[in-house]
Amino acid sequence: MTQSHWLSILGIGEDGVEGLSAIARGLIAGASLVVGGARHLRLAAPLIAGETMAWPNPIDDAFPTILAHRGESVVVLASGDPFFHGIGSSLARLVGRDEFICLPVPSCVSLAVARLGWALQDTPVISCCGPPVARLIPHLHEDARLLVLSADATTPPAVAALLRGRGFGHSRLHLLEALGGPDERYRQLTVADVLPDDIAALNLIAIEARAEPGAVIIPCIPGLPDSMFAHDGQITKHEIRAATLAALAPTPRALLWDIGCGSGSVSIEWLLAHPANRAIALDRDETRAVRARGNALLLGVPSLDVRIGTAPGAIDDAWPRPDAVFIGGGAQIPDVIDAGWNALRPGGRIVVNAVTIETEAALFAAHKAYGGTLTRLAIDRLDSLGHLHGFRPAMTVTQWRGVKP
Repeated sequence: MTQSHWLSILGIGEDGVEGLSAIARGLIAGASLVVGGARHLRLAAPLIAGETMAWPNPIDDAFPTILAHRGESVVVLASGDPFFHGIGSSLARLVGRDEFICLPVPSCVSLAVARLGWALQDTPVISCCGPPVARLIPHLHEDARLLVLSADATTPPAVAALLRGRGFGHSRLHLLEALGGPDERYRQLTVADVLPDDIAALNLIAIEARAEPGAVIIPCIPGLPDSMFAHDGQITKHEIRAATLAALAPTPRALLWDIGCGSGSVSIEWLLAHPANRAIALDRDETRAVRARGNALLLGVPSLDVRIGTAPGAIDDAWPRPDAVFIGGGAQIPDVIDAGWNALRPGGRIVVNAVTIETEAALFAAHKAYGGTLTRLAIDRLDSLGHLHGFRPAMTVTQWRGVKP
């Protein structure tokens, strides 16, 4: 630690001070302030000589106190690797890189795969420490191996119930508790088993997924079947939706505005494209907005931000600027298209679908004003004609795509 490194972010495991390096032990012993959860402070107690502070709720309330000790020797304790679902990144946003050092110890995930013999690079890790267990849904498929970070002892039963409800009742669960410490425990069971009632609060779940016939599995490409969404007919049909998502071209961490979201199908598939994606869905109908929230939860993207209101009036300066805008309802109002275009970041995309002559007129005007491309999408579906069959055309969709310079 150099003189400029006044802040030490240290990982600590369930083995306490015995698992720390000599450098880490020295930093704790010499710190004027040691910050951490009650469990962390208890584990490090034999070394602490200075002041201590347990994390308040909300945790951000501790940051002013930490920064007030700038220049002194401050230690922040965290579980395992502080930069893996930990406090490290939050602190790094507050201080310069030359002000802190970080000494991690093996994370619970590293310990778990070491116990199980799994390849960490091939194993998705999903945190349910706060977010609902519905976040697992997009990852569920035959032979999937997943690691779930639990919030507490209530998470394993919730995970088991979710797996049963999605048609994965034959899956195997590995319950790993207090990894790395004297109270470490490992138990293997199936989703159908009755879970023990003595699960430790500090636990991690490993899943080996087994799909039953009829299990609900979300494909990796856009264009989910319409039957996966609750809707009242106000839905972008799956063939058109696939073309729409391709035109919107989602990229990691990008934000979509879905104006006139209906069932929420487009914004939901935008979120499914990458776990870091974000979406705001707006609809003037409260019933549809509630339905869109429900669809998002059932399809594993509970982060969808659904709002109620009529565009463009419901859009204000507090909305974060989007990387993409989709307008699926109310596009006949030129002000809605203009609001979406003006809000876009440079390089952002706007896509508007139309099925009526009036809405087409708005798209022609937008094309004249902003450029872009106009495409007509026609779909024919097999239908019965008496005892025979033929293809019946669906309403043709005119699609305008624009990219903001």
